[in-house]
Amino acid sequence: MTLLLVFPLLMQHSLVRADEIRPAYLELTELDNTSFKITWKLPRKETQVLKLSPEFPNNCTKLAPIHRVQTPSADIRHWSIQCSGGLAGQTVSVAELANTTTDILIRVQHLNGSTQMARLTPTKTSFVIESALESSDTEVIKVYTLLGIEHILLGFDHLLFVFALLLIIKDRRRLIGAITAFTLAHSITLALASLGIASIALPPVEAVIALSILFLAVEIIHGLKGKIGIAERAPWMVAFIFGLLHGFGFAGALAEIGLPQNAIPLALLFFNVGVELGQLAFVAAVLIAGRICLVWVNKGWVSAHSRSQALTLMAYSIGGLSAFWVIERTVSFWA
Repeated sequence: MTLLLVFPLLMQHSLVRADEIRPAYLELTELDNTSFKITWKLPRKETQVLKLSPEFPNNCTKLAPIHRVQTPSADIRHWSIQCSGGLAGQTVSVAELANTTTDILIRVQHLNGSTQMARLTPTKTSFVIESALESSDTEVIKVYTLLGIEHILLGFDHLLFVFALLLIIKDRRRLIGAITAFTLAHSITLALASLGIASIALPPVEAVIALSILFLAVEIIHGLKGKIGIAERAPWMVAFIFGLLHGFGFAGALAEIGLPQNAIPLALLFFNVGVELGQLAFVAAVLIAGRICLVWVNKGWVSAHSRSQALTLMAYSIGGLSAFWVIERTVSFWA
């Protein structure tokens, strides 16, 4: 009961660190045997940007001034370097990474089309550039699966939507149907948006995602009062409709990271697989916690009245947090 009760509050606290947790991105594109184009993307919030920079070997010199582009969510820098003898077998590092909670996704694009993928963390701040080999599908699968898992587990609004669904739907078959519909819907729009087939501005999407959570919070409160809402009558339909919007949200996050040009379908597939694995792990954890709470009620350790009060408090906590998100994200349209 305690776990379910504090979950929305823990998520609200976690938002303070969410922007720093978004991964940075470093791309090295081989222009010839000794020259590379560098793209360095750092997550930003308003005017704040993490103070990180890649460190290249001593045999590398900068060829051109840094060209800087700023977007609402990232600070992007482009420049070129020349490295006598090339970079194969050389180490690239980001020493300051150890003092953050941010990861860095690395992509090295070789002349022959092969791609090396790597991921730096606060405990792993350097990597060795391999010689040009055939593209490593295994590395793409590993990196993008982990990115998908990380994104959903740090996507507090997506998790809160799923959590609210779990509070509404009591029947197991209907729950499976709703989760399946949500998965199918966000998989469709994630693929369409990532492949450039469909697009929609991200700020309105984020605002409507928050509104979808607020809608479910109201449905929970109605259910506690004995009123059956549309989310309980047709949970699969509600999950599918809002899932389409959540998919655009996933695509926005994936666009910030980027996809390897020679393995777009594979990277997209396993990013989605990672999202589903993380979502299943979250659903399983909540269901186990719910089962434990039910055992406590049946044994008389927690009264049914206390359980009802806890559900009411959770519903209002979810509603309050999602209402704040709606206002915050709507106001950002004019920021």
